[in-house]
Formats: sequence, C-alpha cells, structure tokens
Amino acid sequence: MDTKNIMIVGVGGQGTLLASKVLGYVLLKQGYDVKVSEVHGMSQRGGSVVTYVRYGSKVYSPVIDKGEADIIVSFEELEAARWAEYLKPGGLVIINTQKIEPMPVITGTAVYPEDLTNKMKKASADVYAKDFLSAAEKVGSSKAVNIVLMGKLSTYFKEISNETWQEALEVNVPAKFIELNKKAFEAGKNL
Repeated sequence: MDTKNIMIVGVGGQGTLLASKVLGYVLLKQGYDVKVSEVHGMSQRGGSVVTYVRYGSKVYSPVIDKGEADIIVSFEELEAARWAEYLKPGGLVIINTQKIEPMPVITGTAVYPEDLTNKMKKASADVYAKDFLSAAEKVGSSKAVNIVLMGKLSTYFKEISNETWQEALEVNVPAKFIELNKKAFEAGKNL
C-alpha cells in the first residue's frame, strides 16, 4: 500500500496531540506501519500546532511535504487555510468552523480573514466544514472537540471497526473522561 498522509492542525490546547495518538493507535491496530510527528510552535500560548500522521506498508519518514496530505483535519478555520498548501489536489479537509483569533488580530494589527471555507472549496479541495465545537458542548465539554473530529474522520475509514476506535479511546484517554469521549466520538460520526 502506498503511504497515506494525514495532518491534524489546530491551536495549542485544542487536543491535537491526543487526536493524533488515537489515530496512530487505530492505524497500528490495522497492521500499517505508522509514523507520527508533532511539529508545534507556541502551543502553550495558543500558537499553531500540527501533527503529521503517515501510514502504509512501509513509512520511511514522519514528515509530510507541501502537496502531499491526503487529509487535513483542522480544529480551527484559520489553521485549515494556513496549512492548505500541504493538501494534495482533490484532498479532503475536515474543518471545525470555530474561529480563534491569533495574537495579531487580538492586538489589532491584522484582521481575521473572511470566507476561508469557501476559498478552500474553490482551491479544488473536498471540504467538510461544520461547527464541531457545538457538538462537543452538547455532549458535555468543549474540550472534546478533538474527539468529535476523530469521530467524523472515522467515517472515511470504512475498513476500521468501531470497536477499534473505541479501544483507541480507552487506551489513550484518562479513565475519568472515557464515557464523555465515547459520546463525543459518536456525535462526530453522526454529523
């Protein structure tokens, strides 16, 4: 199998690293060679965070270059646009339409760009954009948006059983949050 590439992008504190662990676990359970690489800047201060997840028969490098990502899962709208050049033509972008203003916008030196989702659609990407944050809040915690997004992503992996995804949650999520995260995962699958 050729190597497939998934980028998980967001802002520090949104749970991108947990999401990449869950995804990596699921792919390993399917028998793929998996490489996960975390690349993040000022993640503790709300900076951009990106994780590369590569899988296939044999993966030699954890890095995804521009134009190579099959899927980008974006936890925030501007982050989807920031990393769009990494998407291959016809690739899929799953976008949480939440807007988190970066520091230049907060300080008034820049303006948050408008209509980003439609701009990405025009750039030949297959775009699925939803308010995943509201879905997370409905199940009990805005912090579960990462797992809601993983639930949606799971719908693109028909060959991976729901049981494998559930096991990944049980292994990677602290015990006191498992039930909440299972509800969040189901909410994402059903969006």
